[in-house]
Amino acid sequence: MTHATLAHSKDDPLVIGALHLPDLSVNRDLTLSQLEDFALQNAEAFVAGGMRRLMLQDQTRQSGPAVPETIALTSAIGRSLKRAFPQMSLGIIVQAHDAEAPLAIARASGADFVRLKVFVGAAMTFEGARDPLAVRAVTYRHHLRANDIAIMADVFDRTSRPLIDVDPAEAAVAAQKYGADALVLTGSSFADSVARVNAARQAGVSRPILIGGSVDQGNIVQALAAADGAIVSTSLMSRQGGLSARWDRDLIARLMDTVRDRALA
Repeated sequence: MTHATLAHSKDDPLVIGALHLPDLSVNRDLTLSQLEDFALQNAEAFVAGGMRRLMLQDQTRQSGPAVPETIALTSAIGRSLKRAFPQMSLGIIVQAHDAEAPLAIARASGADFVRLKVFVGAAMTFEGARDPLAVRAVTYRHHLRANDIAIMADVFDRTSRPLIDVDPAEAAVAAQKYGADALVLTGSSFADSVARVNAARQAGVSRPILIGGSVDQGNIVQALAAADGAIVSTSLMSRQGGLSARWDRDLIARLMDTVRDRALA
């Protein structure tokens, strides 16, 4: 059964824009006011471009769980986004390897879903070894009485390597079994991502599946033919770095026009 937050159709696929905050581990002089202005300005570009689902992505690199400052700042920014755009579905992801922090932020800010990068199966990432978060995340969500917050779980994406001998399709089935409401599959290339989606479906995954990278206007139709949705960010940027606008309203609008044209075909 699909989580209510993840309801979708051919006319309304799960296309999610990712709004990356600056890395606060190297931008410690930025104020909350500056970060809120940055997030609101860029969220406006996504909404004006026709996208109604947005993921707020903390990028503060931390060796352990998310620190209190990250939780407080991301919660405040998320709340500002929900207040400004109440009809927008908002998600939360944190850079730190943490099962509880994203859910706590989502509960405080009014967000609808979280994304967890290592949900099942231990993995080696560029930042070190990561243990699976599934049990802690589902237990903490129950503790918060926050079953209205959906969990999107990555399954061995392109930035990690499994530390256990398991096929990605088998890991996808396990992620569903352990409580993921949706899966995010990302291969080494777009073609590999599509192949992973197909393999997961053949293995028995029935929850929504999103492609997590390398999606743009040129391949969004192919992505939505294979998966239930996609997370899009880099291809919608007009520039990178700094606190001025990064995401381009026109690029977003063209992507969403392509999505709508597909629905009408």
